[in-house]
Amino acid sequence: MLSEVSINQVYLARGSTDLRKSIDGLVILVKEGFDLDPFSSNLFVFCNRNRDKLKILFWDHSGFWLYYRRLERGKFHWPSDNSSDPLKISPRQFRWLLDGLTLEQKQAHPVVMERTVI
Repeated sequence: MLSEVSINQVYLARGSTDLRKSIDGLVILVKEGFDLDPFSSNLFVFCNRNRDKLKILFWDHSGFWLYYRRLERGKFHWPSDNSSDPLKISPRQFRWLLDGLTLEQKQAHPVVMERTVI
C-alpha cells in the first residue's frame, strides 16, 4: 500500500516521539512543531525511544493515512540528535531506513539525473 503512494519528500522527526499520539496529535506536531503543511504529498515519519516502532503520517486527497510499523527484532537506524527541525530525506533513503540500513549508503549507485541517450 505504501509503495503505491506518490511521495514528494520524506521528513523524519529527529529523536524520539511519543507514539501514543493519534493522527490529530501528529498533525499538530507537523504544523506547529515543524512549520510544515501536513496536507502536502509528503510523508512524516516518527520513531519511538526504543527505535523499534514507526508511525508514518500521509495525507491522501480526502483523509489521513497512519501507517504503523513494529520490528520484531532489531532497530531502525534513526537520527539521534534532538533538533526540533525535521530531517528531510529522499524516498530512496526512506526505503533504506525501512530495510534496516543507514541513511548514507556508500555502496549504492549514485542517482543519475541525465535524460539523454548516447
